[in-house]
Amino acid sequence: FQLVESGGGLVQPGGSLRLSCAAPGSTLKPYDMGWFRQAPGKEREGVSCTDSGGINTDYADSVKGRFTISKDNAKGTVYLQMNSLKPEDTGVYYCAAAAGGWGLSPEEYDYWGQGTQVTVSS
Repeated sequence: FQLVESGGGLVQPGGSLRLSCAAPGSTLKPYDMGWFRQAPGKEREGVSCTDSGGINTDYADSVKGRFTISKDNAKGTVYLQMNSLKPEDTGVYYCAAAAGGWGLSPEEYDYWGQGTQVTVSS
C-alpha cells in the first residue's frame, strides 16, 4: 500500500495550490486520511484530516478558512486545496492513511507518502 502525493511547487504569497494524494492500485475508501507538513528544523504537524467517507473534517487553527480537505472515494484521491498561502506554510506536505481513528496527530496514522515540497516565497 503506497501513497503518492503531487501538486507541490513554488507559489507567491497569497497564491493557491492543490495537493493530491492517491494509492495506485489500491483504494482509499476504508481509510481516514490526513495531511501533515514539516518545515526545516520543526516537528511534523497535522494540517487537516477527514474520515473515510469524507464527511467529517478537522483543521489546524493556522489553516482554518484557507485550506480545504476533500476525499473522492470514486477517484481514490484525497485533495488539499490551499488558498491565501503564506510563507509560514512552506514545508514538505505528507499524505497519511489511518485504518482506524482519525485526527491531527501523526501517531494516528499507519501509512505515509513520501511528501511533496511546498514553497511560498516572493
